[in-house]
Amino acid sequence: MTSNLKVDVPELIAAIYRETLGDATLDTGSDFFEAGGDSLAAFQITARIQESLGAEVPVALVFAYPSPADLASVVDLEPAQG
Repeated sequence: MTSNLKVDVPELIAAIYRETLGDATLDTGSDFFEAGGDSLAAFQITARIQESLGAEVPVALVFAYPSPADLASVVDLEPAQG
């Protein structure tokens, strides 16, 4: 039996936004800036994404793609080719 461990990346990122920004109402369409996000929060979010998914996310992406859904669309989950 094979288990499907596919992660719902937008929802995971939304959960990280909720915890980091202290707002339980945030969802995958919430805007980082409207939720009170700042550069410190962006660094915390990218660190949590890396910890949770193993994906390196430049802080600039949080600013360029401010909703969890948009950010998830550009997070590279593939291992880096060395």
